[in-house]
Amino acid sequence: MNTKYHWSLAPSIIALSLTLALGGCADDGDTGPAGMDGINGADGSDGNDGAPGLSEGVFLIANNGDANRGTVSRVDQNAAMLSRFTSGNNEGIVLDDTGTLIQAGDSSTGSLRTLCRMTSRSEGMYMPGYDKDITGTNTGLINPKGIHLASESGMVFVADFNGMRISVFGSQAAGDVMPVAEIALPAKPWDVTVDEVNDRMYVALTDGTVAVYDNVMTSGYAPTVMRTIVPADADGNQLSVNLHGIVYDASGDRLIVSDVGDAAVADDGQLFVLNNAAMADGNTVPARQVGGPMSMLGNPVDIILTGTTLRVAEKSNDAILVFTNIFDGPDGDMAPTLATPTSKPESLVQVMPEMTSLDASDNALATTTINGIVVSSNPSAAGATTGQISRYSSVLSSTLGNFDAGMSIESVTIDTMGDGAITFDNPDSSMGGVLVVNRLASMRDDDSYSMSQDHMIMGASTGLVTPKGVDVSSAHGLLFVAEFNPDTPAVQIFSSCASGDVAPLLSLVASNGARPWDVDYDAATDRAFVALTNGTVAVFDEVTRKLMSGMTTITGEDRLITPAMGGVAVSAPTNIHGIDYDPQSDSLVISDVGSAASATDGKLYVIPAAGMASGLSDMSVMIAGPNSMLGNPVDLMLSNGHLYVAEKSNNVIMRFDNILNSASGDIAADYSMSYTAPESVVVVPVN
Repeated sequence: MNTKYHWSLAPSIIALSLTLALGGCADDGDTGPAGMDGINGADGSDGNDGAPGLSEGVFLIANNGDANRGTVSRVDQNAAMLSRFTSGNNEGIVLDDTGTLIQAGDSSTGSLRTLCRMTSRSEGMYMPGYDKDITGTNTGLINPKGIHLASESGMVFVADFNGMRISVFGSQAAGDVMPVAEIALPAKPWDVTVDEVNDRMYVALTDGTVAVYDNVMTSGYAPTVMRTIVPADADGNQLSVNLHGIVYDASGDRLIVSDVGDAAVADDGQLFVLNNAAMADGNTVPARQVGGPMSMLGNPVDIILTGTTLRVAEKSNDAILVFTNIFDGPDGDMAPTLATPTSKPESLVQVMPEMTSLDASDNALATTTINGIVVSSNPSAAGATTGQISRYSSVLSSTLGNFDAGMSIESVTIDTMGDGAITFDNPDSSMGGVLVVNRLASMRDDDSYSMSQDHMIMGASTGLVTPKGVDVSSAHGLLFVAEFNPDTPAVQIFSSCASGDVAPLLSLVASNGARPWDVDYDAATDRAFVALTNGTVAVFDEVTRKLMSGMTTITGEDRLITPAMGGVAVSAPTNIHGIDYDPQSDSLVISDVGSAASATDGKLYVIPAAGMASGLSDMSVMIAGPNSMLGNPVDLMLSNGHLYVAEKSNNVIMRFDNILNSASGDIAADYSMSYTAPESVVVVPVN
């Protein structure tokens, strides 16, 4: 219809233009005086109200209706749909700092599901080879509802409704595993929040009260004293009926709780603001109480706080409600600032900006406070240090803690969350794998591997037989494992969330059957540098781009680097083990163990302009000789410009300062300490 209108109008516009043009050419005398101004026209109609000026943001909504159960919607600050993801679970959701989603579910059996880097996967679905699930008889999960992730400890607190308890799992646990702890409750819980700084847990109970436990973690998750907060009026009459959502505002020591009242009634929901939450006990008069027909609160099943703005998942009235300035204003029936229709929302979480913290292997030159030097021990015969992972100070002068992997291990690395990845092999079973350990770098001193906190990648499908070096990319949620076995040597790449007998997502296979010992992936350039025991370095470009394009195997490197001096390759025996690339200086630092049977022929190399190096590549630094104590330098890492080296044959950890600008020759380390058969070394920055 519009097209027809424009076409019919066009000739008249053309004709009018021609008339005016011709009129301007006629000579009809002077122009007469201007007439009087016309009367002002009437005001136009008022426009529709615009959306309120909410701060821009992205949020996730867990859906739990008959038509959308098991999906998670990505929305903007006004709850306008951006995309949808199929998670398979239907209850509470939380995000960690890397954008990994953890979601509870009870639509079939009780479940706690982890979707790796979900915020980077705008659409898609749960994938067993990429994600993981905690479910089964041993978990004890019946009806998990709200959940809370304690970021520092990596513990997930789960409000199990019919279980009448809070179940606690490590964020890296997977499968049919027992919880770390179960905390019994006096009534059925719906949601939980934890003040990790003050070690205090608040639980929203469906009898209308808030259970408060102090010293939760320091008591070994067995707190003995509980306080009860009861929203009540000045006369002591309980105001609350059936609490569901709960958030804690640490800056003001305030709780906000939502009350669904009678779940069958769509207009009796309420919100309560409770001040002085840390010390509140018994009947507590709310600082603010909101409810009534205009509030649209019927079944407010979940709430989240952004500054002073509260968002409510209002399930019975199918809406996301926004209340700005929730801590201020009068009590009573207050309309929300914004109400957006949304079918059966169950839980909410805000998507925060991606964290900029670096993985341990990416902290090469930037001046960074160090949280410790983590070293693994791998003696040839089982002994007191077998499976031991120790943490030392940056100048190797004091022990900060120990962890027992419980088996013979190879290499270890640390991701940006402080979680560890540890390779292991078992020659008797011809089976190797990777342990993924919750908060290895920060919370596991004098601890050991536990299925309640950690998980394992192992099995025939993994292709892991004798894995050696390991690297992690937190930005992509990937583990890079150097598989050394002679039949199928490759760098196998897995999701860091994957568990059990899973196939690698991508395999990097060097030319001519060369065997890798270590790998360093650089996320900034999307490039993997692979240390080969034939004395060369294979470079693979566009690794994650090729992975995302659907490739599962890359056969043959893009470039092969051969360390050289004056254009001449290093003479045999040469056997490269440790490797670390620094994109800031474009330098590659590698270790050469020479003959594994010799305790005196080890070397360290620095190769400049390494990103695009190919063929014979002259080194700028070469350190070797008796003073260096280099025999079998099996691993290394560059941090703050200093190089840390695991020297296995001479049982020592060493630090060579300012390595990129060091002179070559027989140079002694600036710092060193004795350590039994060190297999790997990793520098942990304070994130």
